[in-house]
Amino acid sequence: MTAMEEDVKLESANDENGSGAKLDRNISVSEFSCNCCYDILVNPTTLNCGHSFCRHCLALWWVSSKKTECPECRDKWEGFPKVNILLRDVIEKLFPDAIKEKYEDLEQNAEIGRALQAFNKYGNEQNQSSSREGRANQQRGGGGFFSGVLTALTGVAVVLLVYHWSSRESEHDLLVHKPVSKWTPEEVVLWLEQLGPWASHYKDRFLSGRVNGRLLLTLAEEEFSKEPYSIESNSHRKAIIMELERVKTLGVKPPQNLWEYKAVNPGKSLFLLYALKSSPRLSMLYMYLFDYTETFLPFIHTTCPLQEEDEEDIITKFIVSVALSALRGNSGIRDLQDPSWPQWREFLVKYVFLPYQLLAEFAWDWLEVHYWTSRFIIVNAMLLSVLELFSFWRLWSTSQLRSVPRLMWGHFWKMSTQGLFVAIFWPVIPQFVCNCLFYWALYFNPIINIDLVVKKIRRLETQAI
Repeated sequence: MTAMEEDVKLESANDENGSGAKLDRNISVSEFSCNCCYDILVNPTTLNCGHSFCRHCLALWWVSSKKTECPECRDKWEGFPKVNILLRDVIEKLFPDAIKEKYEDLEQNAEIGRALQAFNKYGNEQNQSSSREGRANQQRGGGGFFSGVLTALTGVAVVLLVYHWSSRESEHDLLVHKPVSKWTPEEVVLWLEQLGPWASHYKDRFLSGRVNGRLLLTLAEEEFSKEPYSIESNSHRKAIIMELERVKTLGVKPPQNLWEYKAVNPGKSLFLLYALKSSPRLSMLYMYLFDYTETFLPFIHTTCPLQEEDEEDIITKFIVSVALSALRGNSGIRDLQDPSWPQWREFLVKYVFLPYQLLAEFAWDWLEVHYWTSRFIIVNAMLLSVLELFSFWRLWSTSQLRSVPRLMWGHFWKMSTQGLFVAIFWPVIPQFVCNCLFYWALYFNPIINIDLVVKKIRRLETQAI
């Protein structure tokens, strides 16, 4: 008896109230035949229209026609057809010999194997696309408020950027580029005000004396105690003289805020901004090894100040404040002492566990000078800390902590390669491109990190469910 002629006797029993009833019926293999090959259904695949075909028959049809429609009624199918598991199990139990013989024939047909491989690849692509669309729709459906927050933050960043570019002086017009001998009285007063809030009390006296840059260079310490300056505080006079000596040494005003420092050191400012964002520990190590006096000392004295501090020592505070901008080497910065052991202890703990907190504390010290910019930096530091925590959590939850040294070594080489690449091509990179990269990292990167943090949190919620 052949497979196509095989009859099966189906017995079903129904036991109700203690009595059994048996139903006998002959089922032919032709009742489970494919409408394409007219042979027994193998891995039956049922379409939306209700017609069922062998999986390989449907694959051959799709490969030849490239149409997502039923071979019989031409209705379009939605999604990707899947095997009808219930129908497949019934057929395999009813006609095991016929199914076994059919599988053996299919395994010897290379064309069918290639068609099934191409068809399944197409199905995987369709499933991935549907999955991405589903996640996107879920985010759009549940993130209306969050999208509004992102839009508002982006608007604030754009307004800040436009205001900064429109209201700030040209970098070439800043006092950091203008020789002190050419300063006007108004520019001398501007220099004086930037020494600190205490210096604003003397601006009217300098204006009344019409002190320009040339006259400023000739003033001695004892003259500041006389008319028209009348600076009675000895600490105030020493602070002004100290800054004046730095101006004489440089010939221009030393940078004392972010924009002035960027104007004097465009490459270094861009490097520090991206390096501290991408690899804070490695960047701070670089500052310690290669930029100790100019950058690292002001940084550690700001983020980890001495606990016992004389509030009346204006000179010491002034030295630290002017050094915060990581200026070029001069006598003012060299007056900073090496950190004490308590400072090193506090710094190393934060360096290992919370490096981005050090950046936030440094930006906090600039709130009075850079109100909104400092807040963007602080928020970005908090977000980067959260993202780093998520990364360690993923390594711990997947038992991949042993791979941390390898990942750190790979990160070191990645950062070194990128730094070398920028150093080589820096002379040919247009200044406009550098400015765009600088402001992007400063104002728009926090917005991107907010989106990343929210996605991480939603992913954890999904895994928990």
